[in-house]
Amino acid sequence: MNSKTMEHRKKEVSAEEKLYMASQWQLMWRKFKKHKLAILGGTILIVLYIIAIFCEFFSTQDIYKRHTKYIYCPPQRIRFFSKEGFHFRPFVYGLKRKIDPVTWQKIYIEDKTKKYPIYFFVHGDEYNLWNLLPTDIHFFGVKKPGTMFLFGTDRLGRDLFSRNIYAARLSLSIGLVGVALSFILGCILGGISGYFGGATDTVIQRIIEFLSSIPTIPLWMALSAALPPRWSPIKIYFGITIILSLVGWCGLARVVRGKLLELREEDFTMAAKIAGATDARIIIRHLLPSFLSYLVVNLTLAIPSMILGETSLSFLGLGLRPPVVSWGVLLKDAQNVRTVVLHPWLLIPGLFVIVTVLAFNFLGDGLRDAADPYK
Repeated sequence: MNSKTMEHRKKEVSAEEKLYMASQWQLMWRKFKKHKLAILGGTILIVLYIIAIFCEFFSTQDIYKRHTKYIYCPPQRIRFFSKEGFHFRPFVYGLKRKIDPVTWQKIYIEDKTKKYPIYFFVHGDEYNLWNLLPTDIHFFGVKKPGTMFLFGTDRLGRDLFSRNIYAARLSLSIGLVGVALSFILGCILGGISGYFGGATDTVIQRIIEFLSSIPTIPLWMALSAALPPRWSPIKIYFGITIILSLVGWCGLARVVRGKLLELREEDFTMAAKIAGATDARIIIRHLLPSFLSYLVVNLTLAIPSMILGETSLSFLGLGLRPPVVSWGVLLKDAQNVRTVVLHPWLLIPGLFVIVTVLAFNFLGDGLRDAADPYK
């Protein structure tokens, strides 16, 4: 047997030893990496959340700035080729506004006599990063007097690319905050119900059954309509978050209850009681971590429903309201069929919602498979 064969067998043995000695989390990560769609979904979500966190930096201009000469301007194309040939630096052409002699509508055509190169870390509209750091540096853009509308403009001439970037912060964060609240409520109330049983279990389960029997959309509409219209955008934001959380904890609470009914008689639970651990410590430190992988999967799959809930309420005019910018608020401009036919780029926020929900579902599927690495 030659040396190469011996080395190869040693590597196989060491790999098997690592597999047998791996922890539960290491096995889960090993299986999760094999799920290509989950990796893709996780990558997309990381990019979206980075853009949302630094939305002022990634936007090309102020979201409230009006370009009265470019109302309902279609998206501009980024180009690498012109009459002169290929350009290493991408650019956009200028725009000229004309009136269609047949329909009398405003149309925009490219002015090929004006080229505006796209630069990285360009100076533009001033902003305060997280309301702390005043600056005017944007990730990319064109220098004045050039204009760049990658997603077009709305009825007031505001840049939709920047508005969609800003909207990502609110729509994505409301999903995290809402799920965090419903996750805490579900774990606490479900844990109390399953651990103590008796009258406590009966009361909590009747509350869950009552909330689950109410149609979700009418309930959200009734509760959100109760919010005072004079509230500030911040109060409305937290009000919508609480509303979404109030009806999102019931399913998780039932699952937690069922798991705790199964685990409360196990040996490690009895050992914790004999050692003098309090009921709260037993639930939080011993019972809930024993099926933490399921809780993580449930948390991941619940976020898209929260995002869709906020988008639906804002689209119907019952959620967040202008001047607040979210994907649902932006989609409200696309309620008119005539407007959508003439200006289809107003539906771009819907694409962001679809991509985000699919990414969360892909990630949740991967986590669900990885939660049981022994299959």
